[in-house]
Amino acid sequence: MNNIKSVLIVGVGGQGTLLASRLLGNAMVSKGYDVKVSEVHGMSQRGGSVVTYVRYGDCVSSPVIEEGEADLILSFEQLEAARFLPFLKKDGVIVVNTQAIDPMPVITGAAVYPNSIIDELRAKDVKVVTADALSLAEEAGSVKAVNVVLIGVMAKQLDIPKEVWIETIIETVPPKFVELNKKAFELGYSL
Repeated sequence: MNNIKSVLIVGVGGQGTLLASRLLGNAMVSKGYDVKVSEVHGMSQRGGSVVTYVRYGDCVSSPVIEEGEADLILSFEQLEAARFLPFLKKDGVIVVNTQAIDPMPVITGAAVYPNSIIDELRAKDVKVVTADALSLAEEAGSVKAVNVVLIGVMAKQLDIPKEVWIETIIETVPPKFVELNKKAFELGYSL
């Protein structure tokens, strides 16, 4: 049987979701998996949703993840976690950054950002792993490292050795950012 795993990466434009999907895809390729990646950009330049589908296994024919098919959701923002929760399998895991980024209706005063998203996710009887990735990224040396902190948190949920992730970071990010990203990964992984 073809053991395909599906990971949905969700966030808003500018959070580094695309680098995160590249790191995940590269790590899986290095372990010999067939990998398919598909990116969906909403109004990402303006803080809109960005969604990446990553599927890996022995033989993957399509990158598309339907509702109820994701083994894991990696959410860079709370509201995006709530929005994409229907894609999670019953026994899936959702990794959520506790950071809240106001969407345009909240910024304009037309809506209020919900303040109990994490509690509502937990009430759905799914495994929720939370991380204050922004604080950990600052500790690593740059707020732009939120994505790699979250990769570190997610890595604990996947069956890939830590060394593979570190090697993937070294091979994927520009050399001048390797140490920063290794530190960010370690902080996320150690949660």
